[in-house]
Amino acid sequence: MSETKPKKILVVDDEPDVTDLLAYTLKSKGFTVEAINNPNASVGFARTFLPDLVILDVMMPELNGIQICRMLRTDPALKSVPVIFLTAKAEEGDRIQGLESGADDYVSKPFSTKELVLRVQSILRRTGEVGQAEAKLLQIGSITLDVARHEVTLHGRAIDLTATEFKLLRLLMERRGRVQTREHLLINVWNYETEIETRTVDTHVRRLREKLGDQADWIETIRGVGYRMAEQRAVNV
Repeated sequence: MSETKPKKILVVDDEPDVTDLLAYTLKSKGFTVEAINNPNASVGFARTFLPDLVILDVMMPELNGIQICRMLRTDPALKSVPVIFLTAKAEEGDRIQGLESGADDYVSKPFSTKELVLRVQSILRRTGEVGQAEAKLLQIGSITLDVARHEVTLHGRAIDLTATEFKLLRLLMERRGRVQTREHLLINVWNYETEIETRTVDTHVRRLREKLGDQADWIETIRGVGYRMAEQRAVNV
């Protein structure tokens, strides 16, 4: 029986004290860690290192974390890698901007290393579950999505989805319980094509809901932010 390889984490922060602390802490938990203090070199290094998760400072000179995250999200080899932002900016607007750029989580400085490790472990566990689901089926309620066959069934009957609708539904199902901003959906479903507007996301979600019929309420609208596949279906009284 082969041993499981340690998960690889890339830490990008222009402060060596921060990267040294995180590298030491994460290595002590069994992760393989590489740290970069030069933001300009981070994306190129990530393409070679191929991390399982990136911890990324937001406020850095020349190239900030949000710009780097957007670059990662448009790279075919890195677009699915989870990103945790570290930042001294803790306002709601800053968090939303970070999530809209494609980040999976957001930790404010100063931070607890114990909390950060727990968040890293949680995200990696969740992405591992997604990987297992891809090899089989994704199922929520009476909706079943077969990745290999590129087929969706509702109550056991196949339904006709466009390629974009399939990709949108798959992303929502894979990231069940996590809010997906319109910006994030544009990047991951439409590859952030410049001619696509955010209202296009709303139109496709509406059409997808129509095709899902009585299972449409699994897709929740998060007002002013985006959409989420519910953890539990709302019970109508």
